[in-house]
Amino acid sequence: MATLTGLLKHVAGIFPDRRAISVSGKFDITHSRLDQLIDHAAGLLISAGVKPHDVVALTFPNTVEYVIMFLAVIRVRATAAPLNQAYTADEFEFYLSDSESKLLLTGKDGNEPAETAASKIGIRHVTAALNDVGLGIHLSATSDASDVNNIINESSDVTLFLHTSGTTSRPKGVPLTQVNLASSVNNIKSVYKLTELDSTVIVLPLFHVHGLLAGLLSSLGAGAAVTLPTAGRFSATTFWSDMIKYQATWYTAVPTIHQIILDRHETKPEATYPQLRFIRSCSASLAPTILARLEEAFNAPVLEAYAMTEATHLMASNPLPEDGTHVPGSVGKPVGQEMVILDENGVVQVAGANGEVCIRGPNVTSGYKNNLEANKSAFLFGWFHTGDIGYFDSDGYLHLVGRIKELINRGGEKISPIEVDAVLLSHLDVAQAVCFGVPDDKYGEEINCAVIPIEGSNLDEEEVSRFCKKNLAAFKVPKKVFITDSVPKTATGKIQRRIVAEHFLTRISTAKVPKFGA
Repeated sequence: MATLTGLLKHVAGIFPDRRAISVSGKFDITHSRLDQLIDHAAGLLISAGVKPHDVVALTFPNTVEYVIMFLAVIRVRATAAPLNQAYTADEFEFYLSDSESKLLLTGKDGNEPAETAASKIGIRHVTAALNDVGLGIHLSATSDASDVNNIINESSDVTLFLHTSGTTSRPKGVPLTQVNLASSVNNIKSVYKLTELDSTVIVLPLFHVHGLLAGLLSSLGAGAAVTLPTAGRFSATTFWSDMIKYQATWYTAVPTIHQIILDRHETKPEATYPQLRFIRSCSASLAPTILARLEEAFNAPVLEAYAMTEATHLMASNPLPEDGTHVPGSVGKPVGQEMVILDENGVVQVAGANGEVCIRGPNVTSGYKNNLEANKSAFLFGWFHTGDIGYFDSDGYLHLVGRIKELINRGGEKISPIEVDAVLLSHLDVAQAVCFGVPDDKYGEEINCAVIPIEGSNLDEEEVSRFCKKNLAAFKVPKKVFITDSVPKTATGKIQRRIVAEHFLTRISTAKVPKFGA
């Protein structure tokens, strides 16, 4: 069966001289040179004592050192566990322990909280730096590279270890194999027709499955090119200049980033924009108004997709214009795996009927690590149960209604928060909105919402309530509206309704407590 490592080596042989990675304003690396850099770094890891099946944690910005070391870890049949640089020492300790990491890799500047955690639990820390593309990676642990030519990567090797975002429970460890990654890369290449002629700028953090699979690995697997921002992270100031300079043909992002890009366009538009084949949005629901504004501003189709860590990212996507129609409100058709809608009794639902979205295929993990309880509920009869409620329309497009654990039960009426979000976001003065359930003595749960107005707007709670009453059934109208300038999000821009609810409930209870001396 296919492996990601084999796929990348195949590409290096077919497109040796084509650009693979650029660090904006610094240097370019071809596919053949990238392959050489990976093998050299892999040899250094072997000399540093890394063995097959060891877990190696990596915490880097979006740098070329991260890309090379991530692929080098995989090359030696070890497991890469990318971690968010912004974690606290306690968070690092949890993730390092839960993944059973044997080594911590960072850039040459290190990461103090990660190093503190690693030291506490006895994990060795090694730095990696690429000072000269011609000389290759320098590891602080060793300068001697072992031979890697005799290492054969197996399709069953656990290549990547990630954690779910933990929106409803403690984060769960997700092991993903070489064949999981290769299958997902091929699915993404297929639906978006990525080729060696494509180019993109990496927007999202590469410790997350969206940026890693959809942005980086699928591009490299197609012989295409990626550009890493000089700062190692997304910058609205440099985004379009990089897109233009490196002749980008597409990009993928979360709705929060799309909004930032739009705001930049409206306040400081570029003189020209690149001719994009498409813009991709995933990881959270994109408001129809934002989608329309993106298409108008940048003259490119916006394709919404549906993905999860457990599926090695992509599960469904709206098609390119030449392959079909974008259906408003849908996340497209299944890509590369089987997908069904099951009711609570496990019966497959017909078109138009709600149920749980379930999938199976070569891109889907075989189960959570060391979590028997979660595996019992999520992996039944060969299907992965996503926890999402949705339905297929008559044309086979998937529409999501909400998470099972996020549906709001108001006096027996099940309300989809996504539906209420969409109505709120259709208001011209609303930039972002999220509704959520809160405890209520009379109905069990009641609906509240948080709204971020567009800049310069005078939008208030009364106007939001009036708009909702006009466009929603009475039982779906939020009882309380919070006008705010921000809501809690994950590092990848995903809104966690439970945390949003806790945040605003805390604000209410704090406001009710009299100040000392009052």
